[in-house]
Amino acid sequence: MLILHMDPAAWDTLADAAREEFGQQHRAFHRTVAEAGELIAAHTLAHVSQSTVVRVLDGAVSLRDGPLPTSRLQLSGLYLIDCETVERAQELAALLPEARMPGLGIEVRPIMLPSGIER
Repeated sequence: MLILHMDPAAWDTLADAAREEFGQQHRAFHRTVAEAGELIAAHTLAHVSQSTVVRVLDGAVSLRDGPLPTSRLQLSGLYLIDCETVERAQELAALLPEARMPGLGIEVRPIMLPSGIER
């Protein structure tokens, strides 16, 4: 899985042209992995202002506006890919615009099967 993170404050400072370029780079990446037969799924998450954190303490459910972590970086999306090697996944991750944005990066993490075996 290629896990994408975003700094909402940094995103808000981008000019419209930079945001469009960002989107074009994601569309190009999507085409690349789809044409290679490596794309399983891709999802963009809604803005963090639309998230809720649910906790149950002593049987009482509490709801709080999210996100959960107190970090400037927020989970923004993911690509679920099927590659032969972790090196190929890292190569693909390097194509994403977040990999070139200061302070960001793409987390590459294997998916585990219920038995604990990597997929």
